[in-house]
Amino acid sequence: MAGQVWSANTLGGYLYARQLSNVLRMNVQPLTKFRQFADVHDISQQGKKKGDTFTWDVVSDVATVGAVLVETNTMPETNLTITQGTLTITEAGNSIPYSGKLDNLSKFPVEDIIKKGLKNDTVKTVDRLVWGQFNQTLIRVIPTGGTDTAAVTLFTNGTVTGTNSIAYNNTHAKSIVDAMKERNIPAYIADDYYALAWPTTLRTFKNSLETIHQYSDTGFNLIMNGEIGRYENVRYIEQTNIAKGNGSTGIAVAGGGDMVQWTNGKSDWIFFFGNDTVAEGIAVPEEMRGKIPTDFGRSKGIAWYYLGGFGIVHTLAINVRIVKWDSAA
Repeated sequence: MAGQVWSANTLGGYLYARQLSNVLRMNVQPLTKFRQFADVHDISQQGKKKGDTFTWDVVSDVATVGAVLVETNTMPETNLTITQGTLTITEAGNSIPYSGKLDNLSKFPVEDIIKKGLKNDTVKTVDRLVWGQFNQTLIRVIPTGGTDTAAVTLFTNGTVTGTNSIAYNNTHAKSIVDAMKERNIPAYIADDYYALAWPTTLRTFKNSLETIHQYSDTGFNLIMNGEIGRYENVRYIEQTNIAKGNGSTGIAVAGGGDMVQWTNGKSDWIFFFGNDTVAEGIAVPEEMRGKIPTDFGRSKGIAWYYLGGFGIVHTLAINVRIVKWDSAA
């Protein structure tokens, strides 16, 4: 059987070796970073028996702005445009089967070990689903000319031209925040936006901040998973669930494949965003499920299962809330 068995040391036999330490060690795993920014506002649309489509309405600004009135003229009239966003509810999950023999002979509780491993897998998988929606944003920025140390060029069609050939720095941060504010992207909390990136992508930026100032706002309680600091109205979060490079799923593939590293290695993607980024529709929250034992109790298993979906909220460039620090190669 595929999964955990007693007969192969690396698949279970090592769980009872001579002079085995009483302490079981697991690989260190991160918490969700992208999923914490997915919003579920309409609780009434959650639950079973509601179909596989989750929708929400997006209302535009007025078509014609107000103006000074002339006493003898009639009041001007205008209108709003309503569009609808949609996501599809899908299944996600993974399982690990194990033998009854392994369960009976193992020194450590096999179920607990498998549940921890599956929990880590759940975190990574769900975060990748959310990342895939963040990556649908139409607003992208790149250093002007690919190498400018301050100015950025903004694209509104979801694709950039040119190669990003410089490390992200604090001057880029100012330019991007200015662009977000001038596009009227609402802050995520108070007056602050958030940004998500790999630790090494932010290294040059963090080094430069050591000589400027550091985030030390005592008494602030709402700190997100992975938050490392605040600069120019942006709170920065480090993540390692999603691989570096360009791609459509956020999953690294052996030999390159879907996730291709930026060619120069000087920077990598960063997502900047305000409020109302990605919607989540849930039919069945993620949960652990035990397999009904078969073969007279000799074949067992545990799985995690999730029935839901994610969708980027704003698909019109004028309303987009997510800005991606990007590169064409």
